[in-house]
Amino acid sequence: MESLYLLVFRTNSSYKRWDEARKNWGMNINHTRDLVRMGTAFYDKTGVTDEQRKKDLQALSLATWSFVRAMKRHLSPEQEDEQDFRRELHERLPPRQAQAIIDAAHRPNRALFDLSVAIENLPMHFMRKNEIHNAATIFEDNLGSSERLLTSPIPLFYARHTARFLGVWLLLMPFCLYDPFAGSWNHVGMIPATALISIFLFGIEELATSMEEPFTILPMQAFCDKIGNWCNEIVSWEAGDNGMPVNPVLEKYTKFDDEMMADQNYEASRKSRNFLNIPR
Repeated sequence: MESLYLLVFRTNSSYKRWDEARKNWGMNINHTRDLVRMGTAFYDKTGVTDEQRKKDLQALSLATWSFVRAMKRHLSPEQEDEQDFRRELHERLPPRQAQAIIDAAHRPNRALFDLSVAIENLPMHFMRKNEIHNAATIFEDNLGSSERLLTSPIPLFYARHTARFLGVWLLLMPFCLYDPFAGSWNHVGMIPATALISIFLFGIEELATSMEEPFTILPMQAFCDKIGNWCNEIVSWEAGDNGMPVNPVLEKYTKFDDEMMADQNYEASRKSRNFLNIPR
């Protein structure tokens, strides 16, 4: 029974690693759609041509995709898809932007910086822009969590010890099954029983070994492709294109926000002067 407890404990530990990696990518999928949706809906078209709006939102969509694609490459084995990664970036991104990500020491960080710049280039109220930046910040948390899994594997000695212990336990199993199979001819029944139990237990051990490295079994490329397609579809929408009425932004609300910010800046300046004893 001790070997089974050890095997179950190792399997549970491996599953937790796989589940955390899966949740990180699930958060990526959710927040990429959320970020692009807000950028498209919050976009202020005042004084902006349709061509410029399309260009800005397409840059937002591509920057969002390039981050998850760079994250996928960052978490993959050293030379697994390097050529595909370079090819996809050059096909979708402007040449200088693609090369900057490829040449970066930490590619996801460079892609996330480009995403922040794309957000800053969107014409909209600063409070709405802050909400989009908050959604982008979650990508950094997901990246950090995934890097922790990548750089902190289960110790090799622990995995080998479990396999050795299980092997010794299975080798000694025929001695335990000798009496229970005394009714079979020459105790031959214990041979298929031992083989069947060994297949099942070693199968569980192999399953735990596979889940120890979750990024080798998660369909990350499929995630990136879907994110790219969904982001491109969202930025193609426009408020009112389905006949749904759109209320214009009232000028008095904008004026009120400006006055409120002016009051806050004045109050902050007054407190700073009082603290430093600066005469007015």
